[in-house]
Amino acid sequence: MNDNDPWPIKQREFHNHHFDSTIWNDLKFRDDDIVIGTYAKAGTTWTQQMIAQMMFGGDPDLAVAEMSPWVDLRVPPKDVKLPIIEAQTHRRFLKTHLPVDALYFSPKAKYVYIGRDGRDVVWSMYNHHVNANQVWYEALNDTPGRVGPPIEPPPDDVRQYWRDWMDRDGHPFWPFWENIRTWWEIRDLPNVALIHFADLKRDMPAEMRRLAHFLGIEIDESRWDAMVEYCTFDWMKANASKSVPLGGAFWDAGAQVFINKGVNGRWSEALGAEEVAEYESKAVAELGTECADWLSNGRREDRT
Repeated sequence: MNDNDPWPIKQREFHNHHFDSTIWNDLKFRDDDIVIGTYAKAGTTWTQQMIAQMMFGGDPDLAVAEMSPWVDLRVPPKDVKLPIIEAQTHRRFLKTHLPVDALYFSPKAKYVYIGRDGRDVVWSMYNHHVNANQVWYEALNDTPGRVGPPIEPPPDDVRQYWRDWMDRDGHPFWPFWENIRTWWEIRDLPNVALIHFADLKRDMPAEMRRLAHFLGIEIDESRWDAMVEYCTFDWMKANASKSVPLGGAFWDAGAQVFINKGVNGRWSEALGAEEVAEYESKAVAELGTECADWLSNGRREDRT
């Protein structure tokens, strides 16, 4: 952003085994578009499900993964992906894992960003990575257009995975702190809303209503209980093929392994006091006290 223009201006492109940020440059935005952003493993699929269920009045058969594509994922390439997105006739709700400075930002769209404690992110990401199959590696590493090194199999030990992620800022996926920081910096824009995984866990129906208000979705109260039910963890895990990309084809254990436990704090059994303190100190240094507190805790009861 600059003093004369309140809207973020794209500063760079972002490429790696997952990303092709240029896809956003050629997207034709509509006035009612919704963009769902996270670093990753912070409740993206969950939020896509909530928005879909509220928009479509509680429908157990929605193919949410197809309806809400990950735009900056480089496979399929943009000459395949963009016509599919353009052909959508429903209100579009699109997914990104980009930091704001690598994202083409539209004043027309509404942006929802989900935060989650980085320690919980890593434990969820390890499950995602360690269960990925050869098809996943081939799609990310062997298809044309990859920039930079391939993604490698994870170590056997989640603590080593944590150590690598901390020491190399998000390795082997992408930088963590800049992602959080760039979205936090635009939190006061009128078309941006921040939500948090911990708040969704504490009171999902209340957060759903807050989302609906922000997005201008009129709730069909006669279908509310169904909407909430179809967004619960148990229902989504039992029906995971509808909300997981390619129906779970990238994981030999199927779509249910993608929607793993949906809990926080698993890291507390593995990390020692010094490692916890190291993370918390790093969070404050990278994000500032207020943002670091939000990332760890979400909104507290005494906050709006």
